[in-house]
Amino acid sequence: MFAAERRQLILEMVRANGAVSLRELARVVQTSEVTVRRDVRALEAEGLLDRRHGGAVLPGGFTRESGFPQKSHLSTAEKTAIADMAAGLVGEGEAIVVGAGTTTQELARRLARVPGLTVVTNSLLVAQALAHANRVEVVMTGGTLRGSNYALVGSGAEQSLQGLRVSRAFLSGSGLTAERGLSTSNMLSASVDRALVQAAAEVVVLADHTKLGSDTMFQTVPTELITRLVTDDAQAHDERAATELQALADQGVEITVAGSGVESAAGEALPPGRQQARQDNMPLPGQRRTQGGHGGPAGIGPQLRSAAVMAEGPVGRVADMRRR
Repeated sequence: MFAAERRQLILEMVRANGAVSLRELARVVQTSEVTVRRDVRALEAEGLLDRRHGGAVLPGGFTRESGFPQKSHLSTAEKTAIADMAAGLVGEGEAIVVGAGTTTQELARRLARVPGLTVVTNSLLVAQALAHANRVEVVMTGGTLRGSNYALVGSGAEQSLQGLRVSRAFLSGSGLTAERGLSTSNMLSASVDRALVQAAAEVVVLADHTKLGSDTMFQTVPTELITRLVTDDAQAHDERAATELQALADQGVEITVAGSGVESAAGEALPPGRQQARQDNMPLPGQRRTQGGHGGPAGIGPQLRSAAVMAEGPVGRVADMRRR
């Protein structure tokens, strides 16, 4: 394929998807990431697209939102690794909220194995992934269906979350920067995500390296409210992405890199084995225990009866795994 043909195909992919990783571009045009990076630089010089950490986006600084079919084929290996790592943060008997997105859908597939779990979500895809889990209760918000990402949005979704209190919120988005935090391209989705954040004691963001450094129109979670970021190895993809990751760490966000253990605020890496041990030995926020093990007040168990019941007990804190 000639350079002009490659660049035209790259431009068409970015226009169709809004944002595409270098790895995906290289796979489609059947060349190396080094060559694709050169092509992206040339297209950026012509003002046809903008480079971002590990990928390319539409020009103008704000990426537009891709539909679910496009998103589901981007960074699939990274999303799988992130979901595997994030699932390890959830313990038996917890109550959590999970937002909409392809990465959170991957997380939901793994949460089906956690007994006594209650998952509150506005995502049909998350609910579908957990529909046949024997010991997981799924609570859906109300709202209006947004077909592009199969999520419930609007005032109905937001009102159904009022008075709710859970241990953690797991969210993804279209972009993540240290300066502005997590953002998305749709106003209605952003509003529901903010309501999910208000319901949780901690916020865990799931974002692969292509989201790092990207900024979109509507802020959902400011950096100071993000407890933890679960991501893939940005250093292996783009040095600038690694720089953004360090900037997030400097602002107090706990960073978990899939496949690399957990780093402390001082940069001390915890190996995966030790990380799991700490998770197993520490009580997790939102766990409700009885003399028989997990559960809420007698006769209630781990199921979500109402927002008032969920708010009865104190919410604990997860084991501190800080990074440098």
